[in-house]
Amino acid sequence: MMLAHISPRYYGAAALALVGVQIAILHMLGQPFLSASGRILLWVNDPWSPEMSQQLADWYSFSHIIHGFVFFGVLRLIAPGLPLGFRLLLAMGVEIGWEIMENSPAVIQHYRQQALAAGYVGDSILNSLSDVVMMSAGFLFTARVPGRAVIAIAVAFEIFTAVMIRDNLTLNVINLIAPSGWAPIAALHDWQAGAVH
Repeated sequence: MMLAHISPRYYGAAALALVGVQIAILHMLGQPFLSASGRILLWVNDPWSPEMSQQLADWYSFSHIIHGFVFFGVLRLIAPGLPLGFRLLLAMGVEIGWEIMENSPAVIQHYRQQALAAGYVGDSILNSLSDVVMMSAGFLFTARVPGRAVIAIAVAFEIFTAVMIRDNLTLNVINLIAPSGWAPIAALHDWQAGAVH
């Protein structure tokens, strides 16, 4: 079957299968389906709240939308001939892979060394699923909007979240990959710890 002729329902079935794998593995890793409070909230504003990374949306949702921007751009560059639905499935696979890795004990422990994530226990499954939806929305948005506008929105999101919570996708990546004893990282953590809470 040629990829160009695959029915949308097959893409939908494949997307549901990916989400099913995500739920199963996160459950095996011990992540809860919902927040410990048992509540389901649309938005969590306080970055120090135990509800952060547990609910439908929070400040880090902007980062997941940017993931969608990036994945669309990379896949358009390296696989322009693939149908949009197939590229979205690939992006979902990468995002779900990250969600699983992010909720592994080693990565959770690494995040807990950061000022804003001192009490981080990983994502609820609800939040993790929402992160994949946010990425997918960013991906599909990028398919319909000029590239310059997407770049401008991504930069605006990064500046906005840096101002609001002293964190964003760029700082998150730096914190994740830089050596913990490196002086600039210590300075970054001090700056982030200075956020009002």
